Amino acid sequence: MRTIIIGGVAAGMSAATRLRRLDEDRQITVYERGAHVSFANCGLPYHIGGVIPERASLLLQTPESFASRFAIDVHVRHEVRAIDTAAQTVTVRDLETGIDRVEGYEDLIIASGATAGPGASAPHIPTHTLRSVDDVDLVLEVLADAGPEPRVLVVGAGFIGLEAVENLRARGARVTLVSRGRQVLSPLDPEMAAPVLALLRDAGVDVRLGVTVTGAEPGLVHLSDGERVEAVLVVEASGVRPDSALAAAAGIRLGNTGGIAVDSHHRTSAPHVWAVGDGVEKKDHVDGIPTLVTMAGLANRHGRAAADDIAGRTPDATAPALSTAILGLLGTTVALVGWNERRLVAAGRPHRVIHTHPASHATYYPGAESMAIKLLVDPGTDRILGAQIVGGTGVDKRIDVIAVAMAAGLTATALSQLELAYAPQYGSAKDPVNMLGYVAENLATGTTRSLQWHELASAMEGGALLVDVRSPTEYTAGAIPGSRNIPLDELRARHDELLGRPIIVHCQVGQRGHTAARLLTQLGHDVRNLDGGYRTWVAGAAAA
Repeated sequence: MRTIIIGGVAAGMSAATRLRRLDEDRQITVYERGAHVSFANCGLPYHIGGVIPERASLLLQTPESFASRFAIDVHVRHEVRAIDTAAQTVTVRDLETGIDRVEGYEDLIIASGATAGPGASAPHIPTHTLRSVDDVDLVLEVLADAGPEPRVLVVGAGFIGLEAVENLRARGARVTLVSRGRQVLSPLDPEMAAPVLALLRDAGVDVRLGVTVTGAEPGLVHLSDGERVEAVLVVEASGVRPDSALAAAAGIRLGNTGGIAVDSHHRTSAPHVWAVGDGVEKKDHVDGIPTLVTMAGLANRHGRAAADDIAGRTPDATAPALSTAILGLLGTTVALVGWNERRLVAAGRPHRVIHTHPASHATYYPGAESMAIKLLVDPGTDRILGAQIVGGTGVDKRIDVIAVAMAAGLTATALSQLELAYAPQYGSAKDPVNMLGYVAENLATGTTRSLQWHELASAMEGGALLVDVRSPTEYTAGAIPGSRNIPLDELRARHDELLGRPIIVHCQVGQRGHTAARLLTQLGHDVRNLDGGYRTWVAGAAAA
């Protein structure tokens, strides 16, 4: 039996090595059009910044190591040009010699991945992506010749673009970041992205939103707003698209996303052909509809699953994709899972929003860092639909707990019952994840009612009174226009001042606001708590 795998790196090589472990007698051949078949593509930006100083650290395996350890026949700089699913053959071109040959297979795995989208049009200026070791080599070559503090333009404010920004700065570059979107990190909701934008600008990054690159001349990039920006290098990180043209030409069905359509075992529409990796549709965890998710963890997992199926192990159906992601940026961690609010609104899906601002661990223990958490919940079922976290240490732990809860089908309220590890240097007796559960329970049972930052203006226009229950010192330092300050400790004695109008209360982050809302509700007032308090409102106002 012969299995041919088109493409290496995460998905392809995971499939190849798993298949070898299951079947010693099978002939396994991998064709990779790049120069390297197994490298740490997620580590590429960090070699530019010097965090990973040795280039060799990025090269995980070689054709020779795969041959000696796994008896896998790996050919780099070989491109599969065509697939004949009826004859069960592929046409392969040796990119060094230009010679084509036809090879037969019993089973075929397509792991061609994703390719960069239409790039920035910047003639006369070196323009590179960060998708291969060769890309990094070329970027470093330009920077080495550019002298101190070279000016670099990064196109795209997604994960790769922001990693590039951080590492270019670490190398001494002066960076301009350009994005066609109106915010950085589009998977975040606006109030969660606003602190990330402030972080970049405070670090000296020249961020230009809502613009595109329209052209260039030596040393200058032209932007759609008429500005010209100095640059000796353009890093193209504006996104990827499925590399599915080869499959489409072979008559293999593509989905509505443009990715290769597969079933729950990664079988394509063609017999004896599987597809895995970034070029393949995944089933979304929230709505079950095929989507595109370009994550290394999924690529590895799905490569393994396809190998199991080929080897006859009849694996369980592939779990839906949660789209869990994380980014470290300038000392801040950004993490997310599931859907954001913007996507829920666009889909017309009912949802409840919870904002909290907990500390990474007990505040009496030195070194506690703040984080902002947003949880999205189905109000009818209490199902967790998504979460976003921005903060310091501990963000990774909390997003992983929420991701596991979503995968296990736990409700938002059930988060309050999780027994999580606690010591003051690691967490709190009521962990931030537990607190999300308590808030979710209060909202689900009607114990409290909340209002979102973007709903406040219309509520006040409709006659609601906004009461700030923080201390006078906090109020003086910054307050929401139109609010009235009655500190929480005075509220019981002064609540008669609030008769006759619906009330919205708020504090700094929501906890004192909840206490105020419960007090006033029991005293007969119509009251809602501003979710996430003043801190969330400030972030939302900055994003508006």
